[in-house]
Amino acid sequence: MKAKISEPQHYYLKNGNLRYTITVKHDGLLKFKDIKGSDLNIIKQKARNQAKIWDKQWIKQVSGKNKKQILVDLTKYAKQQTKEAQLAIKNINETLKHTLRINDAVDWDSLKEKSDYDKPKPVKRKYPKEPVKPSETKLVPKPKESDDAYQPRISLFDKIFSSLKERKIVKAQGLLRADLKEWEKYKQKTLEHDKRQLKDYEKKLETWKEKVRAIENGYQKKLEKWEKGLHDFKDAQNEANKKVDKLVEKYRNREPDAILKCCDLVLTNSQYPDEFPQTYKLDYNAETRILIVEYALPRIEDLPKIKEVKYVKSQDDFKEVKLSEREIIKIYDSLLYQIAIRTLHELYEADIVNALESIVFNGWVKSIDKATGKKVNACIMSVQANKTEFEDINLKHVDAKACFKNLKGIGSSKLHSLAPVAPILKINKKDARFVSSYDVADSLDDTVNLAAMDWADFEHLVRELFEKEFKQGGGEVNVTQASRDGGVDAIAFDPDPIRGGKIVIQAKRYTNTVGVSAVRDLYGTTVNEGAIKGILITTSDYGPDAYEFAKGKPLTLLSGNNLLHLLQKHGHKAKIDIQEAKQLLADQ
Repeated sequence: MKAKISEPQHYYLKNGNLRYTITVKHDGLLKFKDIKGSDLNIIKQKARNQAKIWDKQWIKQVSGKNKKQILVDLTKYAKQQTKEAQLAIKNINETLKHTLRINDAVDWDSLKEKSDYDKPKPVKRKYPKEPVKPSETKLVPKPKESDDAYQPRISLFDKIFSSLKERKIVKAQGLLRADLKEWEKYKQKTLEHDKRQLKDYEKKLETWKEKVRAIENGYQKKLEKWEKGLHDFKDAQNEANKKVDKLVEKYRNREPDAILKCCDLVLTNSQYPDEFPQTYKLDYNAETRILIVEYALPRIEDLPKIKEVKYVKSQDDFKEVKLSEREIIKIYDSLLYQIAIRTLHELYEADIVNALESIVFNGWVKSIDKATGKKVNACIMSVQANKTEFEDINLKHVDAKACFKNLKGIGSSKLHSLAPVAPILKINKKDARFVSSYDVADSLDDTVNLAAMDWADFEHLVRELFEKEFKQGGGEVNVTQASRDGGVDAIAFDPDPIRGGKIVIQAKRYTNTVGVSAVRDLYGTTVNEGAIKGILITTSDYGPDAYEFAKGKPLTLLSGNNLLHLLQKHGHKAKIDIQEAKQLLADQ
């Protein structure tokens, strides 16, 4: 029995992004798993990997049942169970060593669709037996006057008496006429019979031809459908493989989305016990070439607990000898350090285009807070490693914990305590307020009055300008849902590990001077958002009290002149005419 992989299904998220899902199911193990993602090739690879894992588990389970049934010596069975338990522990203890035997570079060719068309080519049905054309009946010869039967037997006596001779001649001629008459009847009857036979044959022949045509037409339709299916299959296969080729090209060009997909594939291909979550989030900054890995670590409950199985004859039962709490803690802490170092190794080994200069690994564990009984997700370890520095380490001979500490990794001395630590670098880009943005700047010229433009267009223009400002440092700017109030209009993320962080931006398309109340609101929003800075940009200007309030605070006030200068800096032109704007807005 093997795992079954469903056909990919697609659906759209609320933001319009396309997502795929594939279900992997194993009837024997009574397990199923939905694998989701935006890249079809990656989730197919994940599905194949999951199927392989479950197939191996099934083989073990079935062979285990057979051992129970076949082995009479139960002690041998207990020893076998012990061997398997110890192998599971050994594999966990060699988590780091395992990856050193594997080339972690992505095999792009394996992502290509190479399967054959699984629908058999239609086979033409056999024709029914063709009716045999009847042959014409061979007529018996037509009586002829020269035939012996019609020759009178003239004796010497008949020659003497001519009347007797004449009578014999007349009788022979009468017989000929009678036979000719009968022969004509026979001929007519035979011809009519042959005609009926031929007509019946022609009818059967036409029926046969119709059946042949039906078989031929049916076969041609099935063949055309099959050939179309084959053509569509090949087209889809070629299209999918072209996407792989395109992805490889993008990867070689070090495009950020391709780098992320490559890293995703590397971690997808990394084999761990099925009980481990092995989920993660990735973020890549093309400018700094820093990859952030938010990795879900296994819980201590996910580790094997049995180290030996004994058969107790007196009880006719098996006794499981479990690992002590101290042993489990030791294995668990070592495992987490190994996962961190192994992940860094796998990603760097697969980085054949040198897109990664530094990797930040943040290890998270989902658990239950024993004090509150609530689910918590805490970052318990964080480490950053430069590629050159990391590749200089001989992983064959290192202790994972010592290596982690040498890399200045952050984490409690007792990882199993799940004491949270602050990640070295973690940028949270998730905000439910974000909406799709659009560009405005290219539609501007020196006749467009910014003070009179649509307020939503103005907010998106501000987002576009700041995105260009932050782009050089790998930053990102998102527009929030329109509200026309004093809230946040856009949020910028500066990934710089020293001076970076979250920046809130407010855009005011004003025709009057901006007062101190708007600046106070910005400061309150900056504090509430946990941002490092607040920026207020307007088409007009600020009063003296607004500038006074902003002094010494993480606030930047940009006036209409600053806005025009920012536009010009990025190659765009526009104007700000307050009086014209007031008139236009009053007429609306």
